[in-house]
Amino acid sequence: MILSLAVAAVLAGCNRADDAAAPTAAAPATDANANALKLDESVLPGVNRFTAADLDTTKDACTDFGGYVNGKWLAANQIPGDRTSWGAFEMLDERSTAIQRQLAEQAAKMDGATGVEKIVGDIWSTGMDAAKINEQGIKPIQGHLDAIAALDTPEKIAEHLRTTAAKGQNFLFGFGAEADFKDSKNNIAYAGQGGLGLPDKGYYVDADKKDKLAAYEQHVAKVLELSGVPAADAAKQAKDVIAFETRLAKVSKSSEELSRDVSLYYNPVTLADADKLAPNFPWTKFFESQGVAAPAMFSLSIPAFHAEVSKMIADVPAAQWQSYLRFHTVDGASPYLSDAFVEENFNFYAKTLRGQKELKERGKRVLDTIEGQTGEALGQMYVKVAFSPESKARMETLVKNLSTALKARIENLDWMGDETKKKAMEKWASFTPKIGYPDKWREWNGLATSRDSYIGNVLAATEFNYKWQLGKIGKPVDRTEWGMPPQMVNAYYNPLQNEIVFPAAILQPPFFDPNATDEMNYGGIGAVIGHEMIHGYDDQGSRFGATGNFENWWTPEDAKGFSSRTDKLVNQFNAYEAAPGMKVNGKLTLGENIADLGGLAVAYDAMKKATEGTPDPMTDGLSRDQRFFANWATVWRRNFTPDELKVRLTTDPHAPANFRAMGAPSNLPAFAAAFSCKPGQPMVRQGDDQVVIW
Repeated sequence: MILSLAVAAVLAGCNRADDAAAPTAAAPATDANANALKLDESVLPGVNRFTAADLDTTKDACTDFGGYVNGKWLAANQIPGDRTSWGAFEMLDERSTAIQRQLAEQAAKMDGATGVEKIVGDIWSTGMDAAKINEQGIKPIQGHLDAIAALDTPEKIAEHLRTTAAKGQNFLFGFGAEADFKDSKNNIAYAGQGGLGLPDKGYYVDADKKDKLAAYEQHVAKVLELSGVPAADAAKQAKDVIAFETRLAKVSKSSEELSRDVSLYYNPVTLADADKLAPNFPWTKFFESQGVAAPAMFSLSIPAFHAEVSKMIADVPAAQWQSYLRFHTVDGASPYLSDAFVEENFNFYAKTLRGQKELKERGKRVLDTIEGQTGEALGQMYVKVAFSPESKARMETLVKNLSTALKARIENLDWMGDETKKKAMEKWASFTPKIGYPDKWREWNGLATSRDSYIGNVLAATEFNYKWQLGKIGKPVDRTEWGMPPQMVNAYYNPLQNEIVFPAAILQPPFFDPNATDEMNYGGIGAVIGHEMIHGYDDQGSRFGATGNFENWWTPEDAKGFSSRTDKLVNQFNAYEAAPGMKVNGKLTLGENIADLGGLAVAYDAMKKATEGTPDPMTDGLSRDQRFFANWATVWRRNFTPDELKVRLTTDPHAPANFRAMGAPSNLPAFAAAFSCKPGQPMVRQGDDQVVIW
């Protein structure tokens, strides 16, 4: 689930956005350049399907279902050196990346390319020109560093923050547009916390993460040294940066707090109130500097954070501000600079922090940049060669069937009263599905790319996207927008629009196969569809009504009943040990666990309805129900590096994959029946231990 990708990005301090408005309707656009695109499927990586040969029959499905389905595969498929995890999602990502590479290479070779092909071709060409990037070194951002060196007063620091923010280069806090929580048809401005180089505030204050903080300090010093600061001075400045960020961390909210209390994102204030809160960084002046008309109100989330930033502008020495700003300016640019910067960026963020052994080859890194900065431009090319109308039609049928099954489940709830149930049904009736790709593509007019500079293209796209984002403030929400590009292997629910969205790239095995049997598709993408629908009724999605407004539609009795059930799920996942001494955080992962449990149950109902009256084929000696649950587990086959797992346990609202494979099925009587499990076995939760929600 995303709160809405835009809000999540804005409030995490990321100012990347995707544009919307124009050329096509309902189907991919066609023009001369697009017609030249071709896909050579013979060189693409294969997809990962469940087969009966995968099963480890030395394990008992009723004791360790994840090991029974995935143990052999996980042992035989180690994590590639350029990744920190490997499984079904990553395999599809490799396939999507291979397709994207073919398209980017073709775009770069087009004579007189225009539109999305020119944008993609320019970024690809400049990103692949290692010789030019290395020759340029730090020169492309030297002007930024010179400006920072001249900041010697609080007033100049505040002005610099405004000026760089106007170009989309704002790592201190997030700012952008999103639907008003109380009036979801219209966009308002949101500002949120940011400013930290480490994944979560806990990295600055928790004793068990001191080693990572020490490594981060060394990284800060190295980056400053690479930027031209003498080694001794760089070491001292690094300590100043750590002290600066630690102060921010102490007034920031943790990943758990943000994921489990959506109301933290919404704090409507007037400009006058915001100015009083942050007198050294007046928000009236900030809105003016961004070219945004003064609003009647905007959401200033985590107000204590912004109050502290204001204090720091006044009481932190200018030299310490310079160190902080210099480091983050260089660090943020490092992936697009010469090899020394790229390697140092990799050494800390990927190798030290997450356990990645090898740097991704240049082509993959450039494609990551294209997807991050101009993802929908590449997506417009992607769907012309990689997504069939037949797949979309089959998906539409699956969504319809899952919706029918969810309706029946809501109607038959025995713990929910009629008043709340009526509101739940209103929300069900207003779900909007989006499948494959947008009906309307965004326009890129005004984004000027060239073959001159890789980071020049990145900075141009960053500013373009930020200004597009600001252009939405005070205007009606465009419900045709997507928060993910079609080539991304993922799916999401947006509570502010009450929509479920499935990009084209996830619609492949083991999730979806138009030629597969029903139980395989329902156990794969069917459960994902159900998962996204149930996000509308998880502990945070259920705080939004049918129109997308943030509102309480629960009676006190039903809210209490809901909490008593979700508390059981928290306890279930709290008991899972991901590594010696490290437990899953049941509260952090609650929303996803609710969605998994309800989504799998709804998918099972829909599968039984779709196959009603047809004989069980008993494929490879497995019943239809067994294959349904086996494909669910196949989706969640995934290895993590130990360091990646540690980061995820702190920051990721999803439980580790092996517990997702087992957690939901263990609560479903249909699973126990399918595998003839007996009471008392680990995969059979009964009585007070069984969790039944939706």
